[in-house]
Amino acid sequence: MSAPAIAGEKPDVDHLKQWIGRTEEATDVVTAQLVKGLRATLFQEIGQPKTGDAAPFTTHWCLAPPVYPMSQLSQDGHPTRGGFLPPVPLPRRMWAGGQLEFIEPLRVGDEVKRSSRISDVTLKSGSTGTLCFVAVDHVITTPRGTAIRERHDIVYREATGGPQAAPKAAPPPPVAKHRESHVSDPVLLFRYSALTFNGHRIHYDRDYVTKVEGYPGLVFHGPLQAAFIIEFAAKLHGGQAPKKFVYRGVQPLFEGSEFSINANDNAGGGMDLWTANAAGQPTMMGTATW
Repeated sequence: MSAPAIAGEKPDVDHLKQWIGRTEEATDVVTAQLVKGLRATLFQEIGQPKTGDAAPFTTHWCLAPPVYPMSQLSQDGHPTRGGFLPPVPLPRRMWAGGQLEFIEPLRVGDEVKRSSRISDVTLKSGSTGTLCFVAVDHVITTPRGTAIRERHDIVYREATGGPQAAPKAAPPPPVAKHRESHVSDPVLLFRYSALTFNGHRIHYDRDYVTKVEGYPGLVFHGPLQAAFIIEFAAKLHGGQAPKKFVYRGVQPLFEGSEFSINANDNAGGGMDLWTANAAGQPTMMGTATW
């Protein structure tokens, strides 16, 4: 087991780069119950999914989640550093963004294999201090062949030690040609944490997220925002998932208010999409191409 992150400890990027090339595999099965739960969480018609029915496009994020005993969890609910991912000595870890290539939908009854490889480790400086980015490549396969190729970007950052700094004056919110809105409430966030076996306390423990990490409320999952955007893109394109989707988080989205999923056609024949908070400011941005 790796030691917990030490406040103020600067990452040794040369050491962390030794994890590049490490691989891991995991398998799971797409069940009808999982599909029902994810459909409900994405505000879709639940129905009675049967073997062979298509699952939501990001179902793979709910499959084969890492499982650790309680004794191996850090204060934030994540597993202690080390193992497959490099032991980055920064205490805050979040989903930064990534890239997806959709080849074939997953279906109820599929046995799915995820093959993962650490492809890069980089160190940067940001407004909150040192940032460490870890890129992980995934290939999702079924007995029919490759279904999804993905690059997942994880960011580690320093603890702020108090309330988050007030944001700078925001520019006028972008205007969307296509838009739908929902309410972000604690039950929605809890459901997604349960579907993905995600113990990260920023999504369900209000005392922890406000008093320890300094956020004003529970934090909306990055992959859940991406899932909403991808499903919205497909809805606007005759139900067809984009061949390629590239996205990044730009600021946190919090519980307790309306959020929207937005889209505009772009000059390249694809779509620019984003989630936005109640003030209309983007929280995650992505581009879809078909």
